[in-house]
Amino acid sequence: MRGSTMVPRMKIPRYLPYMLGTLTAVGPISTDLYLPAFHKIEVGFGLPHGAAQITLATWFFGFAVGQMLQGAATDWLGRRTPLLAGTLIYSLASLGCALAPGMGALALGRFLSAIGGAASSVVPRAVVRDHADGHAAARIMAQLALVTGVAPLLAPAVGGFLLTFISWRWLFGFCVFYGLVSSALVYFFLPETLPPRKRHAIHVGAALQRYWGILREPHFASHTFMSSAALFAIFSFVSGSPVMVTAYHISTARMGVLLTCASIPYILSAQLNPRLLAVFGTDRVIGGAVVGTLVASSLAFVGARLWVLPLPVFIGMVMANTMSLGLIMPNAMISALSRHARSAGSASALAGTVNFLAAALCGWLSGIVADGTVRPITGMLLGGSMVLVVAQMVRLRVRRVVAR
Repeated sequence: MRGSTMVPRMKIPRYLPYMLGTLTAVGPISTDLYLPAFHKIEVGFGLPHGAAQITLATWFFGFAVGQMLQGAATDWLGRRTPLLAGTLIYSLASLGCALAPGMGALALGRFLSAIGGAASSVVPRAVVRDHADGHAAARIMAQLALVTGVAPLLAPAVGGFLLTFISWRWLFGFCVFYGLVSSALVYFFLPETLPPRKRHAIHVGAALQRYWGILREPHFASHTFMSSAALFAIFSFVSGSPVMVTAYHISTARMGVLLTCASIPYILSAQLNPRLLAVFGTDRVIGGAVVGTLVASSLAFVGARLWVLPLPVFIGMVMANTMSLGLIMPNAMISALSRHARSAGSASALAGTVNFLAAALCGWLSGIVADGTVRPITGMLLGGSMVLVVAQMVRLRVRRVVAR
């Protein structure tokens, strides 16, 4: 991977990776906190099973669109201003979700909150790219992932626990609070890492041309294809997970705990990633992880069709899958951005947009194929893993062609 031996380009404040992780957690919190509430939302609005999936699909779609907008903004205005504006928009739209009178209004609120919340995904990655590249960036990303990982670990369990005492609407009240705290962190503590001389003047035509140029670059395209397939696989479980409440007759609190368990291997493998890269190199780490997720998802798919998978077995197979995906996602993202130092914000946004379009597709499909069992989840997991195999073949071919 080009630039793998580079060192950080500027001194990094010790607190910065942890603060960036806290900001990036806006996305996981917004996705995971209210998953245990899907059944209650559907019952509250008098809608059938699977109807709440539309709110997850609109969140992912808004996150995809928002990253394109935020990417252009962060290369034009710097890192601080778009992130501050985005977190404030996220807070206001989350308030709208808490007060939504119906599913349509809730879906719209989720879309608007995602537009603002997208800045919390785009800008931290661009800040990391401003500071470092290659293995140095991988180390920072590992620190960031450690903090970011707390959100998907705790959010479902917290959401499920709170639902035993409060309405689902108060979960969005928590999102409002988190968004305001994030705004305060940006305002008081985030340094500007993109000086004015390195910014791009705003021009729609130039922005579109820049996006097109990035997308056409084979190294970026192949690794973004891979990260999108990995995200589809991740959200195949996340999007369909509310079915566990009815399929296994468990409480929302227990569902939250199970979602937490499923997230742990992803976080652990992301922390091991820099050490594995140093020993085995990028190709072997990604290749081994692709094989791992294919094996785990294949076993889950076959098992779900031969008999009713016991809940511990199902969660164990999901955990094996997420462990492999935790090695694919950060490496694919770092590789995708490695050749676009001057347009790190735009490249980060474009990669995120493609990724979350895949997640939006996953959320939409989850609502369509839902049948009250975990079989659709295993089918989508296997589909994502098979696409990952294709993406790995494309990535290796591009690498050989670029090396010539």
